[in-house]
Amino acid sequence: MASGFFAILDDIAFLMDDVALATKVATRKTAGILGDDLAVNAEKATGFLSDRELPVLWAITKGSLINKLIIVPVALLLSAFLPTAINYILILGGLYLAYEGVEKIIEFFFHRPKTEHTVIKETPHGSAVDLENEKEKIKSAVTTDFILSVEIVIIALGSVAGENLTIQILTVSAVALLATVGVYGIVALIVRSDDAGYRLIKKSNDKGFFAKLGHLLVKALPLMIKFLSVVGTIALILVAGGIFAHNIDYFHHLFPQLPDIAREFGFGLVMGLVVFLLVTGFKKLFLKGK
Repeated sequence: MASGFFAILDDIAFLMDDVALATKVATRKTAGILGDDLAVNAEKATGFLSDRELPVLWAITKGSLINKLIIVPVALLLSAFLPTAINYILILGGLYLAYEGVEKIIEFFFHRPKTEHTVIKETPHGSAVDLENEKEKIKSAVTTDFILSVEIVIIALGSVAGENLTIQILTVSAVALLATVGVYGIVALIVRSDDAGYRLIKKSNDKGFFAKLGHLLVKALPLMIKFLSVVGTIALILVAGGIFAHNIDYFHHLFPQLPDIAREFGFGLVMGLVVFLLVTGFKKLFLKGK
């Protein structure tokens, strides 16, 4: 009886070792996407009133967890019964990311006075404008997270394709959970860094090393947000271009002499522009028809 119990414990220990090793490999392979995910979502989680930053970030985090709960089982089922569908899903997601990235670039250069990134104006808490702004930004962040999560889960699943089903499920689930907790944990630290700076200044009576550190944190946040906005836009296009390069045979063999990063950025930019023109044309026709 006792020997059987310890044998079960040994099996569990061996399984956890295998899962830990597989998770380490999968996390390493998804590190680039996780970095892009961080840049994109950090930019999307900023621009709110100070006391609304964490509630909004928590809403986005919950949306991300729900995304993972949907994506992981669907990806496992598709991988087992309809693997070709995964490529089409990735391509559609890539088109969305490319469109969003190009839209940001076009807005910056041609519609900057109307859409310039600014902190939401002071309005009474719970007002229609305040709530609408929050809902729109949360919706956009969760939608983008969904596409990036698909990419993360598919890459993680591909890294353990040769393992048994149990290890696949545990590894992909672990990577998905780490992606949400890690990314949004770091985002929370970024968006609250100015508050930490103010507290340091107050506690040190604006004197000494900690006061200087506090001022540095306060001054650094706006620059960090601008930097993340740029990096997040580039990341959207690069991720999209990477999806096209790896999942569309024509793109895979196009311009082999160029560095991968240049090829992928070019693919993402061109496809994003095509989708943007199609969407813009459709909107004009739709509005004209109304």
